[in-house]
Amino acid sequence: MNILIEGIDILTADPTSEYKRNADIGIINGIISFITPSGRIPPEFKADKKLSGLKKLAMPGLVNAHTHCGMTAMRNSADDLSLQKWLFERIFPIEEKMTDEDVYWSTLLGAAEMIRSGTTAFADMYLHMDHAAEAVCETGLRANLSRSPIDFHNDGGLKAVDAFDKCRDYFRNWNGNAEDKIKVYVEVHSTYLMDIESLKKAADLAAELRTGIHIHLLETASERKDSLEKYGKSPVEICKDTGIFNVPVIGAHLVHVSGDDINILGAAGVNAIHNPTSNLKLGSGISPVPALLDAGINVALGTDGVASNNNLNMFEEMHLAALIHKGVAQNPELVTARQAFRMATVNGAKALGFGNDTGMIKVGMKADIILLDIDKPHLHPMNDPHSAVVYSAQGADVHTVIVNGAILMENRELKTIDEEKVKFKVNSISERLFDVL
Repeated sequence: MNILIEGIDILTADPTSEYKRNADIGIINGIISFITPSGRIPPEFKADKKLSGLKKLAMPGLVNAHTHCGMTAMRNSADDLSLQKWLFERIFPIEEKMTDEDVYWSTLLGAAEMIRSGTTAFADMYLHMDHAAEAVCETGLRANLSRSPIDFHNDGGLKAVDAFDKCRDYFRNWNGNAEDKIKVYVEVHSTYLMDIESLKKAADLAAELRTGIHIHLLETASERKDSLEKYGKSPVEICKDTGIFNVPVIGAHLVHVSGDDINILGAAGVNAIHNPTSNLKLGSGISPVPALLDAGINVALGTDGVASNNNLNMFEEMHLAALIHKGVAQNPELVTARQAFRMATVNGAKALGFGNDTGMIKVGMKADIILLDIDKPHLHPMNDPHSAVVYSAQGADVHTVIVNGAILMENRELKTIDEEKVKFKVNSISERLFDVL
């Protein structure tokens, strides 16, 4: 379908031309074909669909670079706990009860929430991932999905079961699926849940499949302390030694990193995913993002799952990411609005392996675009559009969402998800899951 977005201001995330006023965007077969001053569209272009840009702002879709969509049924159920208690005493026992259908419907609910708040691509690692992938295909979202080569079961203590062949099958079945909107990585939960041999095998598997790895890294101080006591090395050093960093890596959290860790991460080209809300809520700490940026590391943003964040709103993550480092360092120049905006868009696309095609509104890129309704009191006057998006805008300001040239939401109406049915299903699932506690 050919789409014309008429007379709109554009925040592009393209460093060569960051902001365009009163422009027309032409989309042909999912690709941004032209961006021209309004009214100067190529005469041969015929639009099947026209969208008005009046009182709206176009920007790249947001990228949630670390989450667990299938946890949506656990929202508001495991709060005000330390990570160890949260994970081992609350989350793992519930996950043992979860079914394929639970993850399918929970993923759909998470997708609805993300679309409504402007997310067009996300990185997901969880359980029952075949059914998560089925849900993603229905939604139209772009996703990097990871499946673990080790299955963990809560059998009187955490029991690990080899699932390397299942991981291979998952990659073959889903990588490149949904018009190439799905990319599959290998999930390595963490260096504390997998032993050294399993880490090496996971790294070899990712290399064999020519794909990447999605891993939790140094989320808590105890993770670092325990690793040094057990191995004499930090989790970052373990990843380097076991070959994890020999492939593209989505490294979630990176809160308790040392200077040596940062040097290793930078040399390996690891993508650092900052999860400010989740890390604050679990009392895990704050990632040293300014130092990561100074080292040239690609920093993106994630929400984590709703069991440790409670929502999937990337506007909140942008806002918080641009504030907390200023406060901690008492330096208002740290993590600017422009940097936070790039973390949530172009940096996220790069982290997920979609950076060649998405993350910017630029001719030749795939059309992953959101339109904000800027006719709101809190967005007047706009003055600096980067500041407006990061410091003023809300997820509820998202008016229209386009992924790969397909409209997933228009005028706040979801096009690919039956939201009422999904909410009903997930509420029923949550009642059953929490009845076991």
